[in-house]
Amino acid sequence: MTFTISSKPANRWSAILLVTALVLGALPAHTEAQSLDDLRVIVPGTMDEIHALVERYGLDIKRQLSQGGVLEVTPEQLEALRRDDAVGHISADAIVESTMAVATTAVGADQAWEGLAGIGSVTGQGVGIAILDSGIAAHPDLGNRVVVDIDFVDSSGSGNDGYGHGTHVAGIAAGRAANGSQQTGIAPGAHLINLRVLNDEGWGHASTVIAAIDWAIANKDQYAIRVMNLSLGAGVTESYQDDPLAQAAERAVAAGIVVVTSAGNFGKTEDGTPVIGGVTSPGNTPGALTVGAVNTFGTTIRSDDEVTTYSSRGPTAFDYVLKPDLVAPGNKVVSLEAPFSYLSTNYPDRQVPGGYLQLSGTSMSAAVVSGSVALLLESNPSLTPQQVKVSLQSTASPIEGAGLVEAGAGSLNVISALYTGLLGPSQELPQAVVEGEVVSAGGLVFGGQPEGAGQGESAAVGQPVWGDTLVWGNTLVWGNTLVWGNTLVWGNTLVWGNTLVWGNTLVWGNTLVWGNTLVWGNTLVWGNTLVWGNTLVWGNLVQADTLVWGNTLVKGNTLVWGNNLV
Repeated sequence: MTFTISSKPANRWSAILLVTALVLGALPAHTEAQSLDDLRVIVPGTMDEIHALVERYGLDIKRQLSQGGVLEVTPEQLEALRRDDAVGHISADAIVESTMAVATTAVGADQAWEGLAGIGSVTGQGVGIAILDSGIAAHPDLGNRVVVDIDFVDSSGSGNDGYGHGTHVAGIAAGRAANGSQQTGIAPGAHLINLRVLNDEGWGHASTVIAAIDWAIANKDQYAIRVMNLSLGAGVTESYQDDPLAQAAERAVAAGIVVVTSAGNFGKTEDGTPVIGGVTSPGNTPGALTVGAVNTFGTTIRSDDEVTTYSSRGPTAFDYVLKPDLVAPGNKVVSLEAPFSYLSTNYPDRQVPGGYLQLSGTSMSAAVVSGSVALLLESNPSLTPQQVKVSLQSTASPIEGAGLVEAGAGSLNVISALYTGLLGPSQELPQAVVEGEVVSAGGLVFGGQPEGAGQGESAAVGQPVWGDTLVWGNTLVWGNTLVWGNTLVWGNTLVWGNTLVWGNTLVWGNTLVWGNTLVWGNTLVWGNTLVWGNTLVWGNLVQADTLVWGNTLVKGNTLVWGNNLV
C-alpha cells in the first residue's frame, strides 16, 4: 500500500483552513489565503502587552483573547512584529469552516437508557454539552434543552444555525425523538450550550473558537458544562504547544471539561491514496479526545464495521502524537435538520422525512462520543477527563485490519465504558453484548501528559488517573513511562505485544501494523518504502522518482521544500 504525508502550506502566514469534519462531496471551499494586504494574526500576551504593540506599530486590534489578541497587520507590520524581542510567538488566525438509530444501538447507548445491572438508566441528565459549531436551530427533538445561546460570530445574533451543521451535531449528541421518530441521540437527557463560532457559510476564524472555549471555561459551573464538542479542525502548521487553538483546548481539559474533537476527513487524497499525519487541530493536542469515523454499513452489528477511508490518520504533524484516540460511527448518520439552512437547501437528497438530514464525517463521530461521555458523567460525576479517556479507550473494540494510527484504541463501546467508569479499571466487568454479538474490550490505552504534570498524574487535575497510582491492574502504567500488560513498556523504550518497540527505535506490528515493517525513532521505516529521520525517503520510486524529506524536501523533479519552497 502506498501512503502520502499530509501536505504543509508553503508558509505559516497562509490562512489555515479550519473545517468541520463533514463529508458531503462538493462542498464550497474557503481555502484561499488571507490577502497580503489584510493579515490577521494571533499574538500571545497580556492586554497591556498587546495594547503596547498596537500603539508601537499602529496596529488594528480585532479581538481580545484571554491570553492574547488578534491583530490585523500589513506585511511590513508583520515583519516588524517578527523582529520585536517582546513578541514571543505569532500564529495565523485560522479561517474556520464546517467539515442515529443505528449508531445508538451499535455503541450500546440504547441499553444504557433502558438500564444496566448495577448502574440503572442513564441518559446524560444534568450534564451540559457545549456545541461549538455553526449554531443550533430550534427543533422539536431538542425541546427546551438548549439552555443558553451565545453568538460569537454576530454580537447581535441569536445563535441560530444558517449552515445546518451544528444542529445535526447537537442532535447526534443529545436529540430526543419527538413525534414517534427513531432518531434519538446518544444522551437524550443532557442539556446543550449553543456557542456559535461558524457563520452561515460554515466558516469563521480560530480566534472566534478560542473566545468560545474560554467562555465555556469561565461559565462551566453555571451551566454544568462537562463536555465540549469541537466537530471542526484546522490544518496543523505548528506544534500544538505553539498553536493558540490547541492550547485553548488544553486549557479546557485542565479546567475539567472533556474536550471531544473530530480527527478530520483527510485520510486519503482525491485519487484514493491513504494519507498519514492528517489529524487536524485541536485534535492534535494530547488532552483532547480525538475521534475518527467508523462505517457501520447501515447495520447495528459491529462485526462488519470498518474505519472509513476518509477518516484522518495519525500520528500528528510536528509532534507525532498518537491519534486518533478511538473511533465511532460517522458514516451516513441521520440527525436533526436545520430548516432552510445551507446544507438543507443545497443537499435535498440528504433529507430524511420528519425534519432530519443524513450526513457523514468525523464531525458525526465526535458527536457520538460527546453524548457517550455525558452518559459516563451522569453515572459517575467525579470522573476527570483523563479517567473518561481511560474508560472509553480501554473498553473500545479492536477493528480487524485497522492499526493504531487509523483506529486508535478501537471502536466505542458505551456499555463496558460505563462499568469501567463506575467500578474502576481493575474490576471484573460484565460482558457487553450488542445485537447478539459479544463486544470485546481491547484493553488498550495510550496518551501522555502536558508539560508540568508529574509522573503518574492526571493532565486535568494533577492527581493520579485512578486510585493512588496511574497503574491499572496488570495492564496499564501511564506517565513518562508506560507499561502495558506483560508485553508493553513505554519510556525511553516501548515494547508492545510481541513485536512493537518504541524508543530511539520503534518496531510496530508482527511485521505488520502499517506496512510490512515499521521502525520509528531517529530513523523510521514504514512499509517497504518509508524512511524518516533527519532525512525522510518515502516510496520506492512510488510517489515520485525522487522524494527526500529532511532539511530539504524533493518531490518528483519539481518540488523542493526546505527554507524555501519552489
